[in-house]
Amino acid sequence: MKIIGADSDVALGLDALLRLDPRLHAVATVAGPLPLRLAEPGFAGLAFIVVSQMVSKASAEAIWRRIVAATGVGRPTAEAYLALDEASLAGLGLSRAKAHTLRLVAEAVQEGQLDLQAIVREDGKDAITRLTDIRGIGPWTAEVYLMFCGGHPDVFPAGDVALRIAIGRAFGLEERPDIRSVGQMAEIWSPWRSVAARLFWAYYAATSGREAAPVGLSLRPIQHGKR
Repeated sequence: MKIIGADSDVALGLDALLRLDPRLHAVATVAGPLPLRLAEPGFAGLAFIVVSQMVSKASAEAIWRRIVAATGVGRPTAEAYLALDEASLAGLGLSRAKAHTLRLVAEAVQEGQLDLQAIVREDGKDAITRLTDIRGIGPWTAEVYLMFCGGHPDVFPAGDVALRIAIGRAFGLEERPDIRSVGQMAEIWSPWRSVAARLFWAYYAATSGREAAPVGLSLRPIQHGKR
């Protein structure tokens, strides 16, 4: 499996996609350069994605700053999160559901039941199944984690609304395609579906004037270059 770890890997994937599906030439022309957006795998990366769900960019950044301050480390660990007392947790601004999800993730990591570094090297379906076994982690969260914290090349979050809008717009569909349809459409882009997702997020941003990639990824807790 070719891990996406640098801009050159995204470019390689895009070249392959354009050969696989010539329709994407027009999409790529509108989309422009595709950002890498990559964070280190681990508790902090997954926690940040959970924090960022269903809230504005400003809210996500504010909550994350509180978590960083409360744990006392720039990249919060499972152990540091579990060490927070109830008063500290209450002051983070997390919903009860998100706080519970982060606790379950942290406990699984601390107890050795979940290795967030190793899981990104597993087969996509197997990794998604293992991640979604944790209550509160849905397919979208698992897929985004594998893509942007693991550099997995062949994951496509078909449930992402912006991606579905972008695909419908790019291919002139009268209605927004449903999750099942988008998942089936994306099969032609394997083994570079993660780059295809980057392409359609960029296309959405270019055609709507709004950031399309998951909000949390605009604030990368950790950055790294080539692997």
